[in-house]
Amino acid sequence: MKPSKTSKSWMQEHVNDPWVQKAKAAGYRARAAFKLLEVDKKDRLLKPGMVVVDLGSAPGSWSQIAGPKVKPGGELFALDILPMEALPDVTFLQGDFREESVLAEFEKLLAGRAVDLVLSDMAPNMSGNAVSDDGRMMYLAELALEFSRDHLRPGGNMLIKVFQGAGFTEYRAEMQKTFRSVVSRKPEASRDRSAEVYLLGLDKKP
Repeated sequence: MKPSKTSKSWMQEHVNDPWVQKAKAAGYRARAAFKLLEVDKKDRLLKPGMVVVDLGSAPGSWSQIAGPKVKPGGELFALDILPMEALPDVTFLQGDFREESVLAEFEKLLAGRAVDLVLSDMAPNMSGNAVSDDGRMMYLAELALEFSRDHLRPGGNMLIKVFQGAGFTEYRAEMQKTFRSVVSRKPEASRDRSAEVYLLGLDKKP
């Protein structure tokens, strides 16, 4: 199938993107690594000894950043339906975290430890239809919030990517029911024209 003008222009923009080039030079799997680095520098989310979960982790750029930062003493669990190449300092579980069998395996790996931080840079495959894309993005965000409610310890934090579109205000209100503070972050490595923004839920309520 012949590539569309849109996909061609996206690919050209992607290849010429300075953040993509920086990621390649630094050995990161995706430009998204710089987004987490910037948020962590500002909010100091990642510390040695923490138990952290990276939802929708593939290809692994956030895990590349978070894994070493929780050592010594901590552990990073990366979960994704898609395969992900192994990384040092990362325990990867392939599967759908909505499924009981996958959650049971995850809880077995946790071995009774509480989760300190949930990370989610998940996004759906984009269709170009804003209404459809917003809806699918919010569905993923709701799944991540539900996961955090079930597994995050009181006082724990969650960093999640969302779109500023349909359902954004309602979703932020839901986060505010779970966390004592919710702030937004728009890292430099996030494209200006992108509707993505990161919501940081701080200090989960008991």
